[in-house]
Amino acid sequence: MSVFKVAALQMRSGMDPAANARTFEAMVREAAAAGARYVQSPEMTGGLVRDREALRSMLQFEADDRVVGTAARLAAELGITIHVGSTAIAVVGGRVANRGFLFAADGSLVTTYDKIHMFDVDLDNGESWRESATYQPGGRAVVAALDDARFGLAICYDLRFPQLFRTQALAGAEILTVPAAFTRQTGEAHWHVLLRARAIESGAFVIAAAQGGRHEDGRETYGHSMVVDPWGRVLAEAAHDEPAVVIAEIDTAASAAARRKVPNLRNAREFHLDEVAAPLPPRRVAS
Repeated sequence: MSVFKVAALQMRSGMDPAANARTFEAMVREAAAAGARYVQSPEMTGGLVRDREALRSMLQFEADDRVVGTAARLAAELGITIHVGSTAIAVVGGRVANRGFLFAADGSLVTTYDKIHMFDVDLDNGESWRESATYQPGGRAVVAALDDARFGLAICYDLRFPQLFRTQALAGAEILTVPAAFTRQTGEAHWHVLLRARAIESGAFVIAAAQGGRHEDGRETYGHSMVVDPWGRVLAEAAHDEPAVVIAEIDTAASAAARRKVPNLRNAREFHLDEVAAPLPPRRVAS
């Protein structure tokens, strides 16, 4: 699995899980028909629902979730790897997990990943988000081996925490995944530069399927799903916020080549921090 096609699905998930699952299936089939062997959907594939009570009313445990079941069925039918970037899943205790699912080409579940970093922010356009009020944060980083390729799993706001991706790269991940639902404001400011930075500093491909456009619950997401190579070059991008299937061919050998050229992962050294304060100048006494 050195050279193969990958796909990032740019969606505009609404508040109806059944409708979102149908859209997801149609896009997966389109990606597979284009030759993609790995297909990634965005964060919250199964539904973007801002109201907590409305969200809870549609929640299922993972065994009964529509998108999860659809992904397993399609992976087995089409013989491809399917990565549900994430969807909201009910967990014991009444909390919610923002959980990604990785399915092998025989439809078996390889692993799951729960988003570690919660998007608790107040933006200067008046938007305020408190994911920690609803979602239970994960506590484990994940690197999954599939057909000689190693994938590091992350979700959206995790992108701002480079230590996660460095840990995955040191564990051998050649492909880093960042399914997301970036807000329009933060996306316009930071999406491209952060994705390219994670690729460059890790010497890895980055695949980022995103939500895009104005959603039923009123939020706006940035779109611009893309695939970035280990040298920081954008191989493919949906340069808009409309639904789209983004296809790129990657060669995992390029990760090893980038790491040989710039061996920053190997050259890192331990260090300690000194906090030094300059002495204050003497006070002048008025005469």
